[in-house]
Amino acid sequence: MANGIASELYTPFFSSSLFFVLILYMAYSKIFSGDLPELLNEIIQYFHHDYKTLHSCILVNRLWCRLAIPLLWEDPFSIPTLNCRFIDIYLSYLNEDCKLKLNEYGINNNLFPSNTFFNYPSFIQHLDTRKISNSIENWVAQLSYSIQNNNLQITNFTKLIYSSLFLIFIENEVKLRSLEVSLLSHQVCEYFDEAFELILKNPNFICDIKNLKLDFIITAETITKLLLFLNSNCNSISSLYFLFPSYYNNYPINEKSLSQIIDSQENLKKILLGYNNFPLYHSLLSLKNSNCSNTLNTIVFYYIDFNNIIVFNEVFNQLNVLESIHIIYCHSLDIKFIQQIINITKPFKLKSLFLNELLNIESLKLLIQKFGNNLEDFGICISNITDKSQQLIQLFESVLKYCQKIKFLYLPVGLNNQNINLLFNLIDNIKQNLNYLRIDALDYDNHFSSNILQNLGKILPLKLEYLNLGLVINNYGNDLEVFLKNSQNTFIKKLLIRNKKEDESDDIFPYIREYIMKKKRVKYLAILETIDEKCEDLFSLKDKVKELELYDIQVLYYYNLYIDIYCFVKENYLQ
Repeated sequence: MANGIASELYTPFFSSSLFFVLILYMAYSKIFSGDLPELLNEIIQYFHHDYKTLHSCILVNRLWCRLAIPLLWEDPFSIPTLNCRFIDIYLSYLNEDCKLKLNEYGINNNLFPSNTFFNYPSFIQHLDTRKISNSIENWVAQLSYSIQNNNLQITNFTKLIYSSLFLIFIENEVKLRSLEVSLLSHQVCEYFDEAFELILKNPNFICDIKNLKLDFIITAETITKLLLFLNSNCNSISSLYFLFPSYYNNYPINEKSLSQIIDSQENLKKILLGYNNFPLYHSLLSLKNSNCSNTLNTIVFYYIDFNNIIVFNEVFNQLNVLESIHIIYCHSLDIKFIQQIINITKPFKLKSLFLNELLNIESLKLLIQKFGNNLEDFGICISNITDKSQQLIQLFESVLKYCQKIKFLYLPVGLNNQNINLLFNLIDNIKQNLNYLRIDALDYDNHFSSNILQNLGKILPLKLEYLNLGLVINNYGNDLEVFLKNSQNTFIKKLLIRNKKEDESDDIFPYIREYIMKKKRVKYLAILETIDEKCEDLFSLKDKVKELELYDIQVLYYYNLYIDIYCFVKENYLQ
C-alpha cells in the first residue's frame, strides 16, 4: 500500500540519518509505552514541514502512512517541487461532465489515476491563490499537448483547471483553515473570479478560516465583493494580514470594509497591516471598538507610513492583552510618532524593529531606550548608508547599550574600518541569544569584506540557525579560510554566502570542502556568486552538490534558503 501511495504522489526519497534515528526511537517506545499511535502522531507532527521526512514516513507501514499523508496533502501547492502531479490526482475526482471539458483541450482521461488510496481533496487546509496559479501554470507547461501553441487556449485552460480545483474542494465539503488571496495581476484576478463565484454559492468552504491574508495591488470589482462577503460570513479569524497599497482606487471604501471585518471578529489575536500611506483611521479605531480589545495580542506594521497617524494612544490603551508590536521598514518614525508610542500606558513589547530610513536619530534612541530590553529582531536596510555613518554609529551605540536579547540581526556595513568594531562589539554582546545573522557588504570594496572575515569568526556563538554573508571575497588574502578556521566551533544550520567575485579565477569551494564539508559544520548550504552581472548558484553544479551530500550537507538554491524579513516575522509571530 505505502509503495503505491508513493508512486501516486511524487518520486519517493528517504531523508537523512534523522529519519533512521526516529525509527530506532519508535522501536524503543514500543517496548516501554502502550500509547504508540498517539506518540507516533506527536512525533510525525513535529516534522510538519519537513516534506522529505514525511515522504519517507509513508513508505514504512500503514500506520505511518495514515499519519503522514494528511500533512503532505494539507497544502501541496506550497511544497517545493518541479513535479505537479498532485494536480492529476485532484482532477481524477471530477465528474464525467467536467472531464469532458478537459477532453476538449486534448486531455485524455488516462492522465488521471483510476483509483486512489485516500480522499486526498478532503485533507486540504491551506490555499494560497498565487501558489495555486503558479502550480497550475507549471503543470500546464509540462503537458505536451497542442494547447501550448495557443496563448488564448492556455489561458482558458488554466482558468478551467483553477475553477475545477476549487469545485473539487467544495464538493468534498472541505472547510479551509487558512486562505491567502493574492491578486497581483489582472490575469491572476481572472483566474480567481470564477472560483470566487463558487465560493459565494458555498460560504461554508471558508466560513471557519482562522488565518486570512489579503494582498491586492490591482483594481477589481471582485475585491470589493470579497471584502463584503468576508465581513458577512467569516467571524472566527484569529490572524489577519492586510497588504493594500494606498494608491489603489477604491482604497477609502475598502479600508472601511477592512474595519468592518475587524469589528465582526470574535477572536482576532494577530493582525498585520502593510503597504499604506493613508492614516488607517478606520482600521486602527476598529481595534479598540471591537472584541479585539480583549483578544488582540500582536500587531505588525509593514511598510506603513506613520505620518499624521495620531490615534495610537487612544487605540493601544484600550488593548488589554496586547503583548507585542513589530515595525518593519515603516516610514515617518519621527518624534511625533515615537512620542505617542512611548506615552502608551498599557504594557507591551516592541519585539521587531527593521529600519529603512534614519529621520531623527535622537527619537530613535528614545525608542530603543524605552523598548530595547525586549527587542528580539533588529535590522537596517538603507540606501546611501555611508552618508549617514555618524547617525549609524549613534544608533549602534544605543542598541549596544540597551538591547541584550536580539535573536535576529541584519546589518549592512556602512561603517568605515575605523568604526566597524562597533558591529563586532554588538554581535559579541548579544551572541548568547543571537540565532539569525545577516551581514551585507556587497556594495562596498573588498576591504570591508576582508575586515569582516578576519574578525567575525572569533565572536560567533556556538550555534546559529542562520548565517547569511553578502561579501566581496578575495582569495589572495585567504580571508574566507581565516573566517572558517576561527568559526570551526560554531555549528550553522543554514549557511548562505553571496559572493561578488572580482576575478573569474577565484574559487572558494576548496575552503568549503576543507572546513565545512569534512568537518560537517553545516546542515544546509547555499552559495550564489556573481561577476559582471552573471550569476552562478552552487545548486546548479551537480558534481559539487553530490560531493556535499556524501557528508550529509544539503545544498539548496540560494533564494530557497534565503529568509525574507516579512516571512520571518510572519512565521514566528503570526502563525
